[in-house]
Amino acid sequence: MKHLLKLMDWSAGEIIETLDLADKLKKEKKAGVPHHILAGKTLGMIFSKSSTRTRVSFEVGMYDLGGSALFLSSHDLQIGRGEPVQDTARVLSRFLDGIMIRTFEQAEVEALAEYGSIPIINGLTDYCHPCQVLADLMTVREHRGSLAGNKLCFVGDGNNMANSLIVGGIKTGMKVAIACPSTHKPDAALMKWAAENGDFTCTESVLDAAADADVLYTDVWASMGQEGEAEERKRAFAGYQVNDAVMAVAKPDAMVLHCLPAHRGEEITAEVFEAHAGDIFDEAENRLHAQKAVLVRCLGE
Repeated sequence: MKHLLKLMDWSAGEIIETLDLADKLKKEKKAGVPHHILAGKTLGMIFSKSSTRTRVSFEVGMYDLGGSALFLSSHDLQIGRGEPVQDTARVLSRFLDGIMIRTFEQAEVEALAEYGSIPIINGLTDYCHPCQVLADLMTVREHRGSLAGNKLCFVGDGNNMANSLIVGGIKTGMKVAIACPSTHKPDAALMKWAAENGDFTCTESVLDAAADADVLYTDVWASMGQEGEAEERKRAFAGYQVNDAVMAVAKPDAMVLHCLPAHRGEEITAEVFEAHAGDIFDEAENRLHAQKAVLVRCLGE
């Protein structure tokens, strides 16, 4: 039984095989070739955090694969009224073939896997966002032909996106540079691992991190659950923006990616966003294809 709890759990080979499968499934969908690999399977989707891309891509993905998806708001489940996650895991394992969960605590995802008997897929936690990064890697490979040797620069909060980009980038041979304030760094253990296993830097200088970058990436300054910190974060991240000055030091043909939603004028200027909208919305579309590949690998094998 295969879970996707965090990218660190998957080998480089498993990541590349998943990207290869995502490419194949995308090609088949574009050609109108049905691939009902998960016919008769049902995915439960638990949402403690709101979603656009995660919900739609998983729901459409299961439909494309011949299965079905069931939306489960945490407000409607007994877990929202205090039922232990281990009991929820054991009950849902009797009904479903797999669970995708989008929540706050990584421990909740890990507990579902520990106590359940079906595959668990992490749709997002405050610690990591593996499904998004698989779509990101898929998009970079589509546009640049390969991953290894390309430099990825992330600008902004050392959050779940930064954590997962570090792991995904290093495991696939990319150079990874993070630009963030000293008060908002990525997970220390992940940074130590990255420095020992690849070409990794973390700096407070946006221009140093972005120098000769093939891919520039950013995310909102205040994620879900941090709305009360929005003003403090605006002050902390002032200057941590993908703009013309940052683009000028990157490679001339550098891509720009954003996991969305985007706050134009904060983490990215409207001009840079629109100039690279093709990259960004290819990335958003690839959430569907990458997550279908994850579903096949977890529920179909």
